[in-house]
Amino acid sequence: MAQTISIKEQLSGLVQLQDLDGKIYALAKQKERFPLEIAKSQKSFEDKKIILNGLEEKFKNLALKRKEREGDLTSKEENIKKFNAQLAGLKTNKEYHAMQSQIAGFKADNSLIEEDILKMMEEQDKSKVEIAAEKVRLCEEEKKFLEEKKKAEAGIKESEAAINDLAAKRGHILPLIDKRILPVYERILKGKEGLALVKVKDYSCQGCFMAVTPQVVNEIKMLDKIVICEACARILYIEEDL
Repeated sequence: MAQTISIKEQLSGLVQLQDLDGKIYALAKQKERFPLEIAKSQKSFEDKKIILNGLEEKFKNLALKRKEREGDLTSKEENIKKFNAQLAGLKTNKEYHAMQSQIAGFKADNSLIEEDILKMMEEQDKSKVEIAAEKVRLCEEEKKFLEEKKKAEAGIKESEAAINDLAAKRGHILPLIDKRILPVYERILKGKEGLALVKVKDYSCQGCFMAVTPQVVNEIKMLDKIVICEACARILYIEEDL
């Protein structure tokens, strides 16, 4: 015949179980935070890469525009040489002045183009400095990300090891709990963020801090049944009675 486990013994077992389950719950929550920390650090690193890519794209576009303007300058200089060579062969003053006017126009355009090229060269120099500085920042951010990732991964392993250790200890306590009571406890544990069993202190439930009537306190003290808090639905016990 199976030995009957008293309510007092079961509550004592539940107190031990709750202590372990509270720690398991805290460790599980801690474990959940580590991937979030990795993701946050990785996003910061990826954001720096995007900034660097943007700066490098800007530098590339400047180089293309500069090359295009340098091509314009070369083309207009060739036109000036060509038109200067044609001046001697012109027969009328009108043609000569018209050609001179075109040459002057090309030279004026070249002055503007040269100004554009100088500005682009200055922008490229500035862009090079920005890229170099951003590469340093990216390198630092990558180092920080890898360190935090390593630390978080170690934290996950430590949390898992601690949870497994607590789960093993939990397994030794389970036989002390009535099979009709254990599912009730575990259902409450799941729905109440890892806290299924709470003390009553000064006629107050320490789970929800609502008042517990003298009648309910007396029921708890009788130790002939499991008493549930009417407000938060957690199992109640009085520490001094165990």
